[in-house]
Parts: sequence; C-alpha cells; structure tokens
Amino acid sequence: MKKIGIAGAGFSGAVIARELGEAGYEVEVFDARPHVAGNCHTERDAETGVLVHAYGPHIFHTSNETVWNYVRRFDEFMPFTNRVKAITGGRVFSLPVNLLTINQFFGKTFNPSEAQAFIAQRADTSIEEPQTFEEQALRFVGRELYEAFFKGYTTKQWGVHPSELPASILRRLPLRFNYDDNYYASTFQGMPKHGYTHIVERILDHPNVKLHLNVRLTRDMAAGYDHVFYSGPIDAWFGHSAGRLGYRTLDFKAERHRGDFQGNPVINYCDEDVPWTRISEHKHFAPWETHENTVIFREYSRYCEQGDTPYYPIRLAREKAQLAQYVEMARAERKVTFVGRLGTYRYLDMHVTIAEALDAAACFLRRTKAGEPMPAFVAAPL
Repeated sequence: MKKIGIAGAGFSGAVIARELGEAGYEVEVFDARPHVAGNCHTERDAETGVLVHAYGPHIFHTSNETVWNYVRRFDEFMPFTNRVKAITGGRVFSLPVNLLTINQFFGKTFNPSEAQAFIAQRADTSIEEPQTFEEQALRFVGRELYEAFFKGYTTKQWGVHPSELPASILRRLPLRFNYDDNYYASTFQGMPKHGYTHIVERILDHPNVKLHLNVRLTRDMAAGYDHVFYSGPIDAWFGHSAGRLGYRTLDFKAERHRGDFQGNPVINYCDEDVPWTRISEHKHFAPWETHENTVIFREYSRYCEQGDTPYYPIRLAREKAQLAQYVEMARAERKVTFVGRLGTYRYLDMHVTIAEALDAAACFLRRTKAGEPMPAFVAAPL
C-alpha cells in the first residue's frame, strides 16, 4: 500500500484524499488550522445558534453535474439563490446590474431594448480594446454606473485604483437587460444543510484516510511519502525564496443583534468613504432555519501580511513574475503535485476546486497504473 501525504484539509485535499483512499492508498492529511474545510469552514455561533461562514460567504453554484452529484453524496443541499444588494449614494439597488438597477438608478421605465440602447449611448466607444478595469467598465457600462457600483468598491477590495487593475477582473461581472437578480448563472445552486465543514468531515471519513489538525506538512516531511499533494501557498513550500506572493486578506467585525439586521444575506457598500466592502448576515444563508437573533460580519479588505489568512491572489505584473519562478521550481520537484487555490495561485470557486481535485486524483491513478510520473500541476497556474 503506497503512502500519500496531503497538505491542506480544504476541498482540494479532502477530495483527493477520499478518491485515493477509496482506491486503496494509505493517505495522511495535514492542516495547520484546528479545523477542516479551509476558508469554507462553517460553525455554529455560540450566542445566536446561527450557522456562520467563518471566513466569509460561500454559496455553492456549478454547471458541472459531476461536481453537483459529488457534493450531494455528503450532505443534502437546500435551495438557495444568491441575491446581492448594493448601497451607493444612499440608495439600495440589485446586483448584478440589471434592468431594475438601470431603471432605478436613472429614474426610467425602460424595456430591455430601450435600456440596452441607453447604456450603449453612455458607453465610451473610443476605448476599442480595454486594458484596465476602469477602461473595461467605461466601455462596458459607462461612467455613471462605473463610478456608482464599481470604482469605490473595487478600490477598497483591491487597495489600488481600478486603472491599475487588468480588464479581466471585470469581464466576469455580468450586465443584464432583464429583471434577473440571481447573482450566478449556474445550472445548480444551493447551500449544504449542515454546512461546508460537515461535508468535508464526511469526505475525509474513510478508513484509509488519517487526519492531522494543527500540523503543517513541510517540505522536509515529503520524503516520507510516495507522493505529496500540496494545497498550501506555493511560495511557502519553497520558503518564500523568490519573495512572498501578493494576496488580499479580509478582516471581519462580528456584531450580534435582535431580529433581522438587513433583510438580505449580502449587501455591498460601494461608496469609497464607507470603510467596509460588504455586510453579510449569516442566518439568511440558511433560510430553512429560524433564529430569534442574528449575527453579521462587516468585511474589510487589506493587503495580506505574514501570518494573515490569504484570500485573493493579486496576480499583477510583479506577482506573475514571481509566480513564474515558483512554477519553474515546482516542476523541478519530485513526487509533489501542487493543487488548489493556494497551490496554483489562482482564485477558484469551490466547484472548480472540486473538479480539479477529482481530475488530479484520476490523473494520479492513471499515471501510476501506467508507470508514468505525476506532473507538478494538473491545472496550470499561468
């Protein structure tokens, strides 16, 4: 029986551990934190009883039926549609920007074709090939909507002016000319009835899988395993020898109140003079539960320092140059595969993380059977 070491008990590590454990491998999973599920960790708030997303909101959505069926093996998924609101200029609007948002913001009663023509008139068509976030927004939605919904929020979230960010960040934000306020367009959407930590605990519950919490799997320990899957920060594996990769981190200020604080799971605060980016009210993530009191998180974004929890890879020019160095080092490693958001330095939704973990496990089993070496990356970080 070959011995596999896995760094990280989030979705990446847990799914790979389960797949290889079911295939007959002896698997040891290590996590430096005192809990599983990584940044998806959920826990009951002792004071209110509300199931809290400890590291910020996580809404499961996917159009990948294989992934959807996989997660439902480990918990019942309850119906949930993410409907985000935004406060800007002292008014409340729906996000993504849709027909209701446009009509409310401009005081109009447009139908879809009228709204589309109206926005087209406001778009800056002189920008033929947008290179920055700001150029993309001006070309895409015009100055009024850009300054109301994107400029301040983006500056707070990323710590730089939108003119310093690549256009690709905005390309994934939809603009709709109907009244659809479902934040995601995915085929399958929902919330696990018992939380994400429950799911990961069940995924890891296999006789061939041994879990070590509060323990970090280090590079020095790798020699004790036939293969290692590493889902920690790629720069940490190499002792930050090419410098620390840049991340944004989040601080949460929790408040407890009676009743219902804001009437919605998530409200974005788009004005730059409001210090927090959004407020999440966690009992609304589980509308099938009833709670007399409530807990909210005010969310603040800042640069990730040593010892902080990394959330969003910055991936600007400096970080991409550093990443190229780490990728070269990773490909020189023997019997180590880098996976997940931190291991590949990419922002990944949960469903993508799970799909890539299933691919990594299948690749390992296929290559091992064929006597071929496992690559450093199954999903390329560059």
